[in-house]
Amino acid sequence: MMKVSNWSVNRPISVFMMMGIILLLGAVSLSRLPMDLLPKMNIPVAVVNTQYIGAGPLEIENLITRPIEETVATVNNVKHINSVSTEGSSVVIIEFDQGTDMDFATLEIREKIDLVKRFLPQDAIDPMVLKIDPNALPIMAIGVIGEDIDKLQDTVEHRIKPRLERLEGVAAVGVSGGREKNVEIKIDPTYLAEQKINQQQLSALLRGENINLPGGEIKDGSKNLMVRTIGEFRSIDEIKNLPVPLPIGITTRLQDIAEVRFVEEERTQLARVNGIPSIRVTLQKQPTFNTIQVTNAVNREIKEIQQELDDIEIETVIDQSLFIRRSIGNVATTAAFGGLLAVLVLFLFTKNMRNTLVIALSIPISIIATFTLMYFTGLTLNLLSLGGFALGIGMLVDNGIVVLENIYRFREEGYSAKDAAIYGATEVASAVTASTFTTVAVFIPIVFVEGMTGEIFKELALTVTFALLASLVISLTLVPMLSSKILKVKNKKSNKVFQRIDNVFQRVNDKYIILLKWSLQHRLGVLLLTFIIFFSSILSVVWVGAEYFPEFDEGTFKINIMLPQGSSLESTEEIVQKVEQVVADYEDVEVIFSNIGGGDEFFSSYGYRPHRASVDVRLVPYNSRKQNTLKIIDEVRNDLIKIPGAEITVSNLSLVGMGFAGEAVEVEIRGDSLDILQDISQSFMEIIQTVEGTREVTSNFTEGRPQLEVYLNRDITSLYGLQTFQVATSIRNIIQGMDTTKLRIDGKEHNIVIKGEDYLKDGIGNFMQTPIETMLGNTVPLEQITEYRIAQGPSAIRRSSQVRTISVTAAIINRDVNSVISDIEDKLQHYPLPAGYTYQYRGQMEQLEEAFANLALAVILAILLVYMILASQFQSLLYPFTIMLSVPLAFSGGALALLLRGQPLSVPAVIGLIVLAGIVVNNGIVLIDYINLLRKESKEINDAIIMAGSTRLRPIAMTTLTTVLGLLPLAIGINEGSEVQIPLATVVIGGLLLSTLLTLIVLPVVYSILNDVKLHIIKRE
Repeated sequence: MMKVSNWSVNRPISVFMMMGIILLLGAVSLSRLPMDLLPKMNIPVAVVNTQYIGAGPLEIENLITRPIEETVATVNNVKHINSVSTEGSSVVIIEFDQGTDMDFATLEIREKIDLVKRFLPQDAIDPMVLKIDPNALPIMAIGVIGEDIDKLQDTVEHRIKPRLERLEGVAAVGVSGGREKNVEIKIDPTYLAEQKINQQQLSALLRGENINLPGGEIKDGSKNLMVRTIGEFRSIDEIKNLPVPLPIGITTRLQDIAEVRFVEEERTQLARVNGIPSIRVTLQKQPTFNTIQVTNAVNREIKEIQQELDDIEIETVIDQSLFIRRSIGNVATTAAFGGLLAVLVLFLFTKNMRNTLVIALSIPISIIATFTLMYFTGLTLNLLSLGGFALGIGMLVDNGIVVLENIYRFREEGYSAKDAAIYGATEVASAVTASTFTTVAVFIPIVFVEGMTGEIFKELALTVTFALLASLVISLTLVPMLSSKILKVKNKKSNKVFQRIDNVFQRVNDKYIILLKWSLQHRLGVLLLTFIIFFSSILSVVWVGAEYFPEFDEGTFKINIMLPQGSSLESTEEIVQKVEQVVADYEDVEVIFSNIGGGDEFFSSYGYRPHRASVDVRLVPYNSRKQNTLKIIDEVRNDLIKIPGAEITVSNLSLVGMGFAGEAVEVEIRGDSLDILQDISQSFMEIIQTVEGTREVTSNFTEGRPQLEVYLNRDITSLYGLQTFQVATSIRNIIQGMDTTKLRIDGKEHNIVIKGEDYLKDGIGNFMQTPIETMLGNTVPLEQITEYRIAQGPSAIRRSSQVRTISVTAAIINRDVNSVISDIEDKLQHYPLPAGYTYQYRGQMEQLEEAFANLALAVILAILLVYMILASQFQSLLYPFTIMLSVPLAFSGGALALLLRGQPLSVPAVIGLIVLAGIVVNNGIVLIDYINLLRKESKEINDAIIMAGSTRLRPIAMTTLTTVLGLLPLAIGINEGSEVQIPLATVVIGGLLLSTLLTLIVLPVVYSILNDVKLHIIKRE
């Protein structure tokens, strides 16, 4: 270490150039670092989707879901298998162990499925295997408002959507809320039968006429001409006047035997912005692009479009980048403010701007150096990596403080500026190196943390590691070099303020020496008091409770509305209007965006769901709000209970709410019979509703749509030469319609659909009169060959680990997850479950248990690694044990801080404990290292302890205060995006304060006791 300090002091130009290179590379790296809310996450989940049109949930489960579950269960690294069997569709969700290569895993799934394909129904569409990609979620949702909704849709489709799709980084643009125009050909099957023609023949005629075909080439003199036969329809009149030859020997026009007209499709989705009909536009980004970059480009384009199209209004409802920008900006501001507080502490202690500048420079240079390392290791600027800066900003000056303080001491002893810089830095070089590596070492075990927890916090760990290693290099190079040039030693008192600070510190030092002497005389009493403090503070964890992850207050929430199966779109719209009126009365609400008839998420719907709707609500910015999002949600929830006719739930659109950790309370009930499972779930719902703090207790079991089941009488159908497939196809084509071909007008395609007259759908009686064509060409009424009944079954059958399940879920308010689950478990233990039926907790509780199990291992590994580094540093197995006693004392302080702050124990809080294990030993290293140094100079044990304590009190106080004040703005958490950092910073501050106070007393006492034990052992030998 002498060589490093000697080199830096003797070669100042080289040091300046090295810092210049760091600043230059860091500035370029910062400009190219992508910005996002969270680190890139690899979600090890694959989905197998199989379509079997017309089959019910029970048939789907038996014929498709079970065979696929059984075969994919043999794939390597499978953790969980869940499935959902619905009408016409099977979805099998396979969750793998973290770190699984998903490309290889999906390939293996396809190989396994190939083995069972031949056992699946012949009409089933081949299973499709997909990887879950978090980038598939839309980053923006936009509402386009105008007077004429049909004209508006045309504008969006032709003038807005193409421009957005062309933007770099935009993967897909979805449009919903409008309606398409089709050419509808209404037929009366009975009349057609009289004319000896049927629906299929009309369809074939239209397809055969509406076609353009190449006919080769012909010669015209010296030129070759390509021949094309043009037959495509150019207008609806052409379709109406299409000649239709009839088997009876005459030709008629299509309009004479059917009604031909342009009609608007029945609306399957409605979109509204603040109650005004609109067109909904959603955007997805390409996986390799950054959210901020893409939304910036989109917002610029929207601004230009808005200026060009002044007859429409474009309202951005969901924009992920807003919260990302504000959160990251707030964390950066908080970190900067913490850095300023740390520098202020330095100035008050050093009483000189030059001396302060020597250390303060290590903060920006260390951070800029970290940007370079982040860029080359593929990290991003996100809430966690910037949180790493905020966490480490107070620690970045610790090494510099210790080095400068020691150099200053040498200067006061009369050494020259150059010699003081070399000897002062060399004397503490091994101590600061050890303290840095102990802090860095605690982040290594995070690599072993599995699941989403490890994915998220790895970037924080790497950021802090890079910053601390940079600060170590700077403290051993830049600080000695600058100290040799600009460090000033003042003999006179600077001014009254500094004199008062010196007087206060001197009094504290005197009191500390008195207390330390007393402690060395009452060692057992000190240890007993320490144990009491430790155990009482650890018990406080019981009162604070536990949760998986704090919810972000993003200022957005979603209202999901579900009417009974079979409800019309109009009925759903009426309920949505009532919901909108309730929500609009809240003054903190900025935008209300409704999607009626769509899916559960804020992107385009999967299928026609007229009985469902969702309302996205955006609140005014965080600093303009009177209440936080969760309180507003609870009030809205209570108001919406009064609206009858629908099941309405409200959820927070946050990291946790979007499925990062699942539901707050989720009880999964397993068994074979759906009826028994439903009975148990109803009982569980009633029990959970009685637990304090629970809201919206619901079950995921829903009755299917009422359906008219038509059964063929095969004895009769065989006489007519009819099969089930023919009858079913005829019913579908007449009732639902038959897509025949397309009409192209002005570059836009319109479907041409042939369907039966409306009277056939008006009541069961009319429907049963639907004529079915026989093999002989005549027709027979449907009622003559079939029987029917109205039935209702489950809309979906869910399975987990190849067993049927129903889940009961609940939201919570003003309580932590762990305490709510404990209360629920106390009540459920007395419930008499039938034989063969079990339940388990999923959602956040499952994630919480898994994360805490992994983090407990990480804490143990961190402590062991720190001990090993200390043992290597001191070349002793005994002295490191003394220093390690500061770790449990730090955990005590962290637990007390959580209790005082009202924060439950969560994953970020446990990460804070891991960080503490590396930070708190630094003070012990500095103290014990100096005691050993004095002991080598033949100082008596108690004199060495007292002198070391008095000498090291100042740097220990400075490093503790800089770290605490650097984290203080983070712990207060008054801005957006602070939810993750609050528990982490709270634990570190509490642990550091208590451990520092106790370290200055307890560690010397334990050192003294262990020294006596060592002497006793030596005497016995």
